[in-house]
Amino acid sequence: MTTKLNKHKLGDVSETLIREHMPEVLDILLIDRTKSNTKKNQNIIWANDNYIQFGARAYAPEAPIRPELVTGIMDSIIMPRALKPSELQKERTRTKAEVFTPTWVVKKQNDAVDENYASDDLETYTNRTWLEITCGEAPYMVSRYDMDTGDEILLPNRVGFVDRKLRRLNAEVDDRATWQSLVETAYKASYGFEWSGDSLLLARENLLYTYRDYFMVKWGVEPDTEQLKTVAEIISYNVFQMDGLRYIVPFSDTRVRVAHQRISLFDDPEDIQEEWITKPGKRVKVMNWDKNKMEFFDKGVA
Repeated sequence: MTTKLNKHKLGDVSETLIREHMPEVLDILLIDRTKSNTKKNQNIIWANDNYIQFGARAYAPEAPIRPELVTGIMDSIIMPRALKPSELQKERTRTKAEVFTPTWVVKKQNDAVDENYASDDLETYTNRTWLEITCGEAPYMVSRYDMDTGDEILLPNRVGFVDRKLRRLNAEVDDRATWQSLVETAYKASYGFEWSGDSLLLARENLLYTYRDYFMVKWGVEPDTEQLKTVAEIISYNVFQMDGLRYIVPFSDTRVRVAHQRISLFDDPEDIQEEWITKPGKRVKVMNWDKNKMEFFDKGVA
């Protein structure tokens, strides 16, 4: 892998280059862990209709995002919000209430939370669990670029809660094996969920490339593919696709027609009544790393 894995200065990641250099990593970043099992992996879905002009079936909201749909000549269709046409930004805001928070606001809010942990030792701080709800491109987790302008943010100025953990690890840990272990711990304690599959993929890529950024600054070399695969796997469990109101995989609930026959002495066929009911969708699962097992996200939620 080379250092030429970014499309341009704002840090928009090229899925084609990931596929060319690390095909397994791109495959991992597309996995939906709730829907997958030991026999077969299933991918996150588009969950919006912004791309159906490229193919009504392959890019349908319910269709899975497959590597060939976002690489090669299709490499540039998924882009950060800052690069999307203004009309598309407005449409996504109107239909999905999609908005992004300016970096200065993210900093102010994360600073307020972080003040509570000022006295933490390194291990305690690294293990702190954070969750970014409706995370979009995950600016509260990692701030590789400004969500309003698309301008790249240098490492010392990044404000995400994962950024804060990795910056402290870079400052305080000089043994590479210990550093790697604590970084993996930091990622296991960092969660986020999102409805739209394109934004979710960007969030996962931003988290992976943030790991790469801090690794290169600390050690002066690129992380190897196995290290990237390990971090990508953690990200694919912890940053997941979910309807945040119902804790289910988007579009997984179904409408079915049910027939009811009223009790009759004459077997009158007109006594059969039909109605449509909604079958509950697939409840999202998330990894409990302490138990090393998947658990329902809404476990314990009233």
